Amino acid sequence: MEPKKEKSSTESDSPAITNAIAKKAEKLEQKIKKLKMELEQKTSSKEKKVKAPSTKEEKKVKATSTKEEKKVKATSTKEEKKVKATSTKEEKKVKAPSTKEEKKVKAPSTKEEKKVKAPSKKEEKKVKEELEKEENKTYEEELEEQLTDEEIQNFQIEKMDMEKLTNKVCDIVAKYETDGMLQSELWKKLKLTSRDGSRLALKLERLGIISREKILENGRWTYKLIIKRTPVSTESIEDAPCLTCPVEQKCSLEGEISPLTCQLIEDWVLVGITKSKKQI
Repeated sequence: MEPKKEKSSTESDSPAITNAIAKKAEKLEQKIKKLKMELEQKTSSKEKKVKAPSTKEEKKVKATSTKEEKKVKATSTKEEKKVKATSTKEEKKVKAPSTKEEKKVKAPSTKEEKKVKAPSKKEEKKVKEELEKEENKTYEEELEEQLTDEEIQNFQIEKMDMEKLTNKVCDIVAKYETDGMLQSELWKKLKLTSRDGSRLALKLERLGIISREKILENGRWTYKLIIKRTPVSTESIEDAPCLTCPVEQKCSLEGEISPLTCQLIEDWVLVGITKSKKQI
Protein backbone atom coordinates (compact mmCIF):
# COMPACT_ATOMS: atom_id res chain seq x y z
CA MET A 1 0.00 0.00 0.00
CA GLU A 2 1.32 3.38 -1.04
CA PRO A 3 1.19 6.11 1.59
CA LYS A 4 -1.43 8.96 1.07
CA LYS A 5 -0.04 12.24 -0.13
CA GLU A 6 -0.96 15.25 1.96
CA LYS A 7 -2.37 18.41 0.30
CA SER A 8 -0.21 21.48 0.45
CA SER A 9 -1.36 24.56 2.31
CA THR A 10 -1.21 26.65 -0.85
CA GLU A 11 -3.54 24.42 -2.77
CA SER A 12 -6.09 24.40 0.03
CA ASP A 13 -6.07 28.21 0.47
CA SER A 14 -6.31 29.27 -3.26
CA PRO A 15 -10.14 29.43 -3.61
CA ALA A 16 -10.49 31.46 -0.46
CA ILE A 17 -7.98 34.03 -1.76
CA THR A 18 -9.71 34.39 -5.10
CA ASN A 19 -13.05 34.93 -3.42
CA ALA A 20 -11.60 37.65 -1.24
CA ILE A 21 -10.07 39.39 -4.25
CA ALA A 22 -13.35 39.25 -6.15
CA LYS A 23 -15.21 40.81 -3.20
CA LYS A 24 -12.66 43.60 -2.97
CA ALA A 25 -12.99 44.24 -6.72
CA GLU A 26 -16.76 44.44 -6.42
CA LYS A 27 -16.48 46.93 -3.57
CA LEU A 28 -14.04 49.03 -5.60
CA GLU A 29 -16.39 49.00 -8.58
CA GLN A 30 -19.28 50.10 -6.39
CA LYS A 31 -17.21 52.96 -4.99
CA ILE A 32 -16.20 54.01 -8.48
CA LYS A 33 -19.87 54.01 -9.54
CA LYS A 34 -20.82 56.14 -6.53
CA LEU A 35 -18.03 58.59 -7.30
CA LYS A 36 -19.15 58.82 -10.90
CA MET A 37 -22.75 59.42 -9.81
CA GLU A 38 -21.62 62.15 -7.42
CA LEU A 39 -19.53 63.78 -10.12
CA GLU A 40 -22.43 63.71 -12.55
CA GLN A 41 -24.77 65.22 -9.97
CA LYS A 42 -22.28 67.97 -9.19
CA THR A 43 -21.74 68.83 -12.89
CA SER A 44 -25.48 68.87 -13.62
CA SER A 45 -26.12 71.18 -10.69
CA LYS A 46 -23.39 73.55 -11.91
CA GLU A 47 -24.86 73.60 -15.43
CA LYS A 48 -28.29 74.43 -14.03
CA LYS A 49 -26.81 77.28 -12.03
CA VAL A 50 -25.06 78.58 -15.16
CA LYS A 51 -28.15 78.16 -17.38
CA ALA A 52 -30.48 79.93 -14.99
CA PRO A 53 -28.73 83.31 -15.18
CA SER A 54 -28.09 82.93 -18.96
CA THR A 55 -31.81 82.86 -19.70
CA LYS A 56 -32.30 85.95 -17.53
CA GLU A 57 -29.50 87.74 -19.34
CA GLU A 58 -30.96 86.70 -22.65
CA LYS A 59 -34.32 88.14 -21.63
CA LYS A 60 -32.64 91.38 -20.57
CA VAL A 61 -30.71 91.57 -23.84
CA LYS A 62 -33.86 90.86 -25.86
CA ALA A 63 -35.81 93.46 -23.95
CA THR A 64 -33.14 96.11 -24.56
CA SER A 65 -32.82 95.15 -28.25
CA THR A 66 -36.58 95.35 -28.80
CA LYS A 67 -36.69 98.77 -27.11
CA GLU A 68 -33.84 100.02 -29.30
CA GLU A 69 -35.49 98.60 -32.44
CA LYS A 70 -38.75 100.33 -31.52
CA LYS A 71 -36.91 103.62 -31.01
CA VAL A 72 -35.08 103.22 -34.33
CA LYS A 73 -38.32 102.32 -36.12
CA ALA A 74 -40.15 105.26 -34.59
CA THR A 75 -37.41 107.67 -35.67
CA SER A 76 -37.19 106.09 -39.16
CA THR A 77 -40.96 106.30 -39.67
CA LYS A 78 -40.96 109.93 -38.58
CA GLU A 79 -38.12 110.77 -40.97
CA GLU A 80 -39.83 108.87 -43.80
CA LYS A 81 -43.08 110.78 -43.18
CA LYS A 82 -41.17 114.06 -43.25
CA VAL A 83 -39.37 113.10 -46.46
CA LYS A 84 -42.62 111.95 -48.10
CA ALA A 85 -44.40 115.12 -47.09
CA THR A 86 -41.64 117.29 -48.56
CA SER A 87 -41.42 115.13 -51.73
CA THR A 88 -45.20 115.30 -52.31
CA LYS A 89 -45.14 119.08 -51.87
CA GLU A 90 -42.27 119.42 -54.35
CA GLU A 91 -44.01 117.09 -56.82
CA LYS A 92 -47.19 119.15 -56.59
CA LYS A 93 -45.20 122.31 -57.19
CA VAL A 94 -43.47 120.74 -60.18
CA LYS A 95 -46.62 119.12 -61.60
CA ALA A 96 -48.73 122.26 -61.47
CA PRO A 97 -46.67 124.28 -63.97
CA SER A 98 -45.65 121.18 -66.01
CA THR A 99 -49.25 120.45 -66.97
CA LYS A 100 -49.73 124.05 -68.09
CA GLU A 101 -46.53 123.94 -70.08
CA GLU A 102 -47.58 120.64 -71.65
CA LYS A 103 -50.91 122.15 -72.69
CA LYS A 104 -49.11 125.13 -74.17
CA VAL A 105 -46.72 122.85 -76.00
CA LYS A 106 -49.45 120.45 -77.15
CA ALA A 107 -51.69 123.18 -78.54
CA PRO A 108 -49.26 124.44 -81.21
CA SER A 109 -47.76 120.98 -81.82
CA THR A 110 -51.12 119.60 -82.95
CA LYS A 111 -51.59 122.55 -85.29
CA GLU A 112 -48.11 122.08 -86.69
CA GLU A 113 -48.79 118.37 -87.14
CA LYS A 114 -51.98 119.15 -89.04
CA LYS A 115 -50.08 121.58 -91.23
CA VAL A 116 -47.42 118.97 -91.88
CA LYS A 117 -49.93 116.15 -92.46
CA ALA A 118 -51.98 118.05 -95.03
CA PRO A 119 -49.17 118.37 -97.60
CA SER A 120 -47.63 115.01 -96.67
CA LYS A 121 -50.50 113.15 -98.36
CA LYS A 122 -49.93 115.08 -101.57
CA GLU A 123 -46.22 114.47 -101.33
CA GLU A 124 -46.85 110.75 -100.80
CA LYS A 125 -48.99 110.67 -103.94
CA LYS A 126 -46.28 112.46 -105.90
CA VAL A 127 -43.64 110.07 -104.57
CA LYS A 128 -45.81 107.06 -105.48
CA GLU A 129 -46.39 108.42 -108.98
CA GLU A 130 -42.67 109.03 -109.43
CA LEU A 131 -41.87 105.52 -108.21
CA GLU A 132 -44.43 104.04 -110.60
CA LYS A 133 -42.96 106.05 -113.45
CA GLU A 134 -39.46 104.85 -112.58
CA GLU A 135 -40.66 101.25 -112.40
CA ASN A 136 -42.47 101.59 -115.76
CA LYS A 137 -39.50 103.24 -117.45
CA THR A 138 -38.28 101.57 -120.60
CA TYR A 139 -34.72 101.30 -121.82
CA GLU A 140 -35.44 103.97 -124.46
CA GLU A 141 -36.67 106.43 -121.82
CA GLU A 142 -33.49 105.90 -119.83
CA LEU A 143 -31.45 106.51 -122.99
CA GLU A 144 -33.37 109.72 -123.69
CA GLU A 145 -32.42 110.99 -120.24
CA GLN A 146 -28.76 110.02 -120.70
CA LEU A 147 -28.16 111.03 -124.35
CA THR A 148 -28.42 114.42 -126.05
CA ASP A 149 -30.38 115.08 -129.27
CA GLU A 150 -27.13 115.29 -131.26
CA GLU A 151 -25.91 111.92 -129.96
CA ILE A 152 -29.25 110.32 -130.91
CA GLN A 153 -29.44 111.87 -134.41
CA ASN A 154 -25.77 111.07 -135.19
CA PHE A 155 -26.09 107.44 -134.10
CA GLN A 156 -24.26 105.02 -136.38
CA ILE A 157 -23.91 101.23 -136.37
CA GLU A 158 -20.46 100.00 -137.32
CA LYS A 159 -20.06 98.37 -140.75
CA MET A 160 -23.64 99.18 -141.77
CA ASP A 161 -25.09 101.58 -144.32
CA MET A 162 -27.51 103.61 -142.20
CA GLU A 163 -29.44 104.86 -145.26
CA LYS A 164 -30.15 101.33 -146.46
CA LEU A 165 -31.02 100.24 -142.92
CA THR A 166 -33.48 103.14 -142.57
CA ASN A 167 -35.14 102.20 -145.87
CA LYS A 168 -35.46 98.59 -144.73
CA VAL A 169 -37.09 99.69 -141.50
CA CYS A 170 -39.53 101.91 -143.39
CA ASP A 171 -40.42 99.15 -145.86
CA ILE A 172 -41.13 96.62 -143.12
CA VAL A 173 -43.06 98.99 -140.83
CA ALA A 174 -45.07 100.44 -143.75
CA LYS A 175 -46.64 97.02 -144.40
CA TYR A 176 -48.34 97.16 -140.97
CA GLU A 177 -49.76 100.62 -141.82
CA THR A 178 -51.47 102.32 -138.83
CA ASP A 179 -51.47 99.16 -136.69
CA GLY A 180 -47.69 99.31 -136.36
CA MET A 181 -45.40 96.52 -135.21
CA LEU A 182 -43.52 95.70 -132.03
CA GLN A 183 -39.96 96.96 -132.14
CA SER A 184 -38.68 93.68 -130.66
CA GLU A 185 -40.02 91.82 -133.72
CA LEU A 186 -38.40 94.34 -136.04
CA TRP A 187 -34.99 94.01 -134.34
CA LYS A 188 -35.19 90.22 -134.72
CA LYS A 189 -35.86 90.55 -138.47
CA LEU A 190 -32.98 92.99 -138.91
CA LYS A 191 -30.72 90.94 -136.54
CA LEU A 192 -30.02 93.95 -134.33
CA THR A 193 -29.38 94.03 -130.60
CA SER A 194 -31.95 95.70 -128.36
CA ARG A 195 -29.36 98.41 -127.58
CA ASP A 196 -28.76 99.30 -131.26
CA GLY A 197 -32.43 98.88 -132.10
CA SER A 198 -33.53 101.22 -129.32
CA ARG A 199 -31.06 103.92 -130.40
CA LEU A 200 -32.14 103.51 -134.03
CA ALA A 201 -35.81 103.88 -133.06
CA LEU A 202 -35.01 107.09 -131.17
CA LYS A 203 -33.10 108.40 -134.18
CA LEU A 204 -35.93 107.63 -136.65
CA GLU A 205 -38.43 109.27 -134.29
CA ARG A 206 -36.27 112.42 -134.09
CA LEU A 207 -36.13 112.48 -137.92
CA GLY A 208 -39.94 112.20 -138.07
CA ILE A 209 -39.90 108.94 -140.03
CA ILE A 210 -41.69 106.80 -137.41
CA SER A 211 -43.70 107.34 -134.23
CA ARG A 212 -43.40 105.25 -131.08
CA GLU A 213 -46.40 104.18 -129.00
CA LYS A 214 -45.75 102.83 -125.49
CA ILE A 215 -47.72 99.64 -124.75
CA LEU A 216 -47.75 96.88 -122.13
CA GLU A 217 -46.88 93.53 -123.71
CA ASN A 218 -46.67 90.34 -121.61
CA GLY A 219 -46.27 92.33 -118.39
CA ARG A 220 -43.44 94.48 -119.82
CA TRP A 221 -43.48 97.97 -121.24
CA THR A 222 -42.30 98.24 -124.85
CA TYR A 223 -42.99 100.27 -128.01
CA LYS A 224 -45.02 99.80 -131.14
CA LEU A 225 -43.51 101.47 -134.22
CA ILE A 226 -45.82 103.20 -136.72
CA ILE A 227 -44.68 104.63 -140.09
CA LYS A 228 -45.12 108.40 -140.54
CA ARG A 229 -43.35 109.04 -143.84
CA THR A 230 -40.98 107.12 -146.10
CA PRO A 231 -37.61 108.82 -146.63
CA VAL A 232 -36.47 109.87 -150.11
CA SER A 233 -33.72 107.60 -151.32
CA THR A 234 -31.61 107.51 -154.46
CA GLU A 235 -31.77 103.73 -154.32
CA SER A 236 -35.15 103.82 -156.08
CA ILE A 237 -33.61 105.30 -159.25
CA GLU A 238 -30.28 103.50 -159.16
CA ASP A 239 -29.57 101.55 -162.39
CA ALA A 240 -32.64 103.12 -164.04
CA PRO A 241 -32.30 102.76 -167.87
CA CYS A 242 -33.66 106.27 -168.47
CA LEU A 243 -30.45 107.86 -167.12
CA THR A 244 -28.34 106.31 -169.91
CA CYS A 245 -31.04 105.83 -172.57
CA PRO A 246 -29.73 106.76 -176.12
CA VAL A 247 -33.25 107.61 -177.40
CA GLU A 248 -34.34 109.64 -174.37
CA GLN A 249 -35.12 112.67 -176.54
CA LYS A 250 -37.57 110.67 -178.66
CA CYS A 251 -39.32 109.10 -175.62
CA SER A 252 -42.87 110.31 -174.93
CA LEU A 253 -46.19 108.89 -173.87
CA GLU A 254 -47.73 109.29 -177.35
CA GLY A 255 -44.59 108.60 -179.43
CA GLU A 256 -43.25 105.41 -180.90
CA ILE A 257 -40.81 105.13 -177.98
CA SER A 258 -42.82 105.34 -174.77
CA PRO A 259 -42.14 104.40 -171.12
CA LEU A 260 -45.43 102.50 -171.20
CA THR A 261 -44.05 100.06 -173.77
CA CYS A 262 -40.30 100.24 -172.98
CA GLN A 263 -38.79 96.81 -172.45
CA LEU A 264 -35.76 98.25 -170.62
CA ILE A 265 -37.96 99.81 -167.92
CA GLU A 266 -39.92 96.58 -167.57
CA ASP A 267 -36.73 94.55 -167.06
CA TRP A 268 -35.40 97.09 -164.53
CA VAL A 269 -38.62 96.98 -162.45
CA LEU A 270 -38.63 93.17 -162.39
CA VAL A 271 -35.02 93.10 -161.16
CA GLY A 272 -35.90 95.55 -158.33
CA ILE A 273 -38.88 93.42 -157.21
CA THR A 274 -36.77 90.26 -157.01
CA LYS A 275 -34.10 92.09 -154.99
CA SER A 276 -36.66 93.39 -152.47
CA LYS A 277 -38.12 89.90 -152.06
CA LYS A 278 -34.70 88.44 -151.33
CA GLN A 279 -33.99 91.12 -148.70
CA ILE A 280 -37.24 90.38 -146.90
